[in-house]
Amino acid sequence: MRILIAEDERDLNDLLKKRLEKQQYSVDACYDGQEALDYLEVTEYAAVILDIMMPKADGLTVLKSIRRKKKNIPVLLLTAKDSIEDRVTGLDLGADDYLVKPFAFEELLARIRVMIRKSTSGGTQTNIVEIADLMLDLNTHKVSRAGNEIDLSSKEFSILRYLALNQGIVLSREKIEQNIWNYDYMGSSNVIDVYIRYLRRKIDAPFEKKLIHTVRGAGYVLREEKEND
Repeated sequence: MRILIAEDERDLNDLLKKRLEKQQYSVDACYDGQEALDYLEVTEYAAVILDIMMPKADGLTVLKSIRRKKKNIPVLLLTAKDSIEDRVTGLDLGADDYLVKPFAFEELLARIRVMIRKSTSGGTQTNIVEIADLMLDLNTHKVSRAGNEIDLSSKEFSILRYLALNQGIVLSREKIEQNIWNYDYMGSSNVIDVYIRYLRRKIDAPFEKKLIHTVRGAGYVLREEKEND
């Protein structure tokens, strides 16, 4: 899943990018609010991390633009300010959460998971995603089916997580690629088909009931088919 970081402290920005990528997120990073607005114009994100104090356009200005365009992207504000007024202003403008610097990275991760989970599943905050006998633990990245643990690569897990959080929704190859890789990626046009094939070998091949389905001309969907479908 793809995350945008807008933070003008370059050391913190670089650190957050590296650590989020280790958690199998695809990350775009920028250092001012105007650049963040440019990214948001052309890309869909699972979540946005905004520093309040940034050059060119501050985090609250970016947040206003996001909500004015009716985008419901989860937004977490980072701020060095500790006043209740700053927190209230951000939340009133539509921020989903905030963290005051300095903060523990584990807390940031937990808040990101909650925001993304709430935005894709009608408000539930559980980090366990289930479809039929397939289970994903978003905290530990463990995947199992019918009680059998399945070993996935980081990219396989990222794609399966995206499909699972949007289960029942047909996702085009372009949409999947956009949400899994950042702008630095230079890959082949059939990379999604290749990874879907890998996932099918591990998730579906050993089992009678298939969960990953191709919708001709549209893309892929993770869903449990009814017996008469």
